[in-house]
Amino acid sequence: MKILYILLGILCCVAASSTTDDDQKSTHTNNWAVLVSSSRFWFNYRHMANVLSFYRTVKRLGIPDSQIILMMSDDVACNPRNAFPGSVFNNKDRALDLYGDNIEVDYRGYEVTVENFIRLLTDRWGPDHPRSKRLLTDENSNIFIYLTGHGGEDFLKFQDAEEISSYDIADAFQQMAEKKRYNEIFFMIDTCQANTMYSKFYSPNILAVGSSRLDESSYSHHSDTELGVAVIDRFTYYNLEFLEQIEKDSNKTMADLFETYTFEDIHSHAGIRTDLYNRNLSKVLLTDFFGNIQKVEVGNLEEDLLYLAMTNEDGSPKQLSTQLSQQPQTNISSERKPRLLNKDSSKENYINLESTESSLGRRILIAILLVSTLGFTYTLK
Repeated sequence: MKILYILLGILCCVAASSTTDDDQKSTHTNNWAVLVSSSRFWFNYRHMANVLSFYRTVKRLGIPDSQIILMMSDDVACNPRNAFPGSVFNNKDRALDLYGDNIEVDYRGYEVTVENFIRLLTDRWGPDHPRSKRLLTDENSNIFIYLTGHGGEDFLKFQDAEEISSYDIADAFQQMAEKKRYNEIFFMIDTCQANTMYSKFYSPNILAVGSSRLDESSYSHHSDTELGVAVIDRFTYYNLEFLEQIEKDSNKTMADLFETYTFEDIHSHAGIRTDLYNRNLSKVLLTDFFGNIQKVEVGNLEEDLLYLAMTNEDGSPKQLSTQLSQQPQTNISSERKPRLLNKDSSKENYINLESTESSLGRRILIAILLVSTLGFTYTLK
């Protein structure tokens, strides 16, 4: 009897452990990235290199351009002082052109404003605003938000003309939570006194990191002597150094990334805020935010068979024979397809099958289809 109790205890522990692990897995169905360089002018070259570096990384790991919003001044690549026209580099060996010919800038120049950033997060646009410039997320979306530029205590400068405060971003996130515009947010900011920018957050499921604490500056990593400017910031550089080592199927976690943050590398004290986030960082995959994910929900087999039995190849409904036409009819959409659980398909493009008036009719049709697949011929005119 004691052995039985011991076995039952072990089974309960295993079941509890399994449940805990399942609870730590992300339930999101799509990933988005919002990448913002809030500065302008040639001497801020590194900020554009920062944001383009993350743009390249999330694309490499699978997030498509349709789910990336890129905001930057875009005044560096073709600047007359650029010794390498049409190119932007983040390393002094200039081995990788970040600009290239495959970049989609959604907001450039004077479009990079505090107002547009807040409207982007909260989706408060007029009816004529292009869909390609909107953050079309839902309650199943994980969003990576990256900001870089010049800042101070509780503010970030935009285009050297205006500022956004930590309160502004906190309130925008709360509106997003109330409108069910995200599942989880990973907020990263690289600027002076960056950690103060997430100090006012109060919405659920937000993980935040910053490059420097109150009264600390953030520093550039190195300069290019031919360009005459710094080409990347230290905090961004070491994040990218780690991310370049992972692939789409990587099991590296947020905890692994955060363990690499050292004062010796960054020259400031990076901060991490986790009190609003309900998952263990050792269980949060980096690809939960930096990679692409698309989940397909398979429809009911009975409904699939009904659709095949009652539609032609072009999707038009078949005319049933006299015997079958006496059975109750079923209305099936001609746009039958498995549901893709991303932003546009959470409410659209799913099975549109009206309930039948008789389960008997459904079973007869299924039986006919199954028999026909075995080589028997039934004429459905």
